[in-house]
Amino acid sequence: MKNTNLKSLSKTLAFTLVLLVIGKEMKAQTPDPVIYNKDVTNKKQRPFTVDKKEYPFKSNWFEKDGISMHYIDEGEGIPIVLTHGNPDWSFLNRNIIKELSGEARVIAYDLPGFGFSDTPKDYGYTPQEHVEWIKALLFEHLKLEKFIIVVQDWGGPTGLSVATSNPNKVLGVVISNTFAWKVEGKLEEFSMLMRTPEMENKVLNENFFATALIQNSINEKSRSNKAITDAYAMPFPTRESRRGTAVFPQQITLAETWLEDLETKLPKLKDKPVELIFGLKDDAVASQHIQDKWRALFPKAPVQLLPDAGHFTQEDSPESFVFSLRRMMKNIDIKK
Repeated sequence: MKNTNLKSLSKTLAFTLVLLVIGKEMKAQTPDPVIYNKDVTNKKQRPFTVDKKEYPFKSNWFEKDGISMHYIDEGEGIPIVLTHGNPDWSFLNRNIIKELSGEARVIAYDLPGFGFSDTPKDYGYTPQEHVEWIKALLFEHLKLEKFIIVVQDWGGPTGLSVATSNPNKVLGVVISNTFAWKVEGKLEEFSMLMRTPEMENKVLNENFFATALIQNSINEKSRSNKAITDAYAMPFPTRESRRGTAVFPQQITLAETWLEDLETKLPKLKDKPVELIFGLKDDAVASQHIQDKWRALFPKAPVQLLPDAGHFTQEDSPESFVFSLRRMMKNIDIKK
């Protein structure tokens, strides 16, 4: 009798868990009721609401094959392209945009499946696919002739792929807490861990990257601000919407051949102005080994070492990027 009751209880608990999972999966985003687009004729809604004091910018949309890619485009002057990686979006760059949009044209996009952007059907979220979207936005849609590019996390490999394919368009590069080669050490170990079914399910079922990981990686003031933590978590309300956040860490090793090829192209940028910024609390992507590799590639680059910043340097120290970009812009002749 006891065994029968235990089996029945187990089945009930299992069924309850399934319902909870389904309930979480079916919880849809609520589109922002306020249309907040720079083009007043465009009535596209943002898929969720973000605090407009934290993120006060009006939206722009690049339409391609029925898919909308979201981007911010503020100010006039030298174009500065702000990339992003995982699991963030243009929100990560908000304080850089606020500070510099009065003296430059600042562009920050959301990759497909991230932030306010749509996700193409059958999208694989690989860095190669992301690169094609970035190129289409910058060159086909915005028709940029010259620009500075700022890269961090997966914004490094994707942004530098664009830059090395179009070195004649690059005015300068700011590099922070990223890689662009076949990895080893902690990064390799991390990627192999994230390729296990257990960890993939943790990301997909619990939104692990956009909640626990990012909150543990940003400064205390930001992690204590619900408007900020909500903005990072809200793009990923369902298991399927989190697919991109699971693929990125796996691609650290799965895209090894592509990364090896990218490394061979980095010398195309050797004569460009480059600035290096390292958040030292990140011992994986700002390790001494990675710092040394970037310094060897760009030995003339000024370096900022940030002992109080972690992996998400744009969140922890936006002023460091502003400093580097102002210094770079002062010495750039856009007509060259």
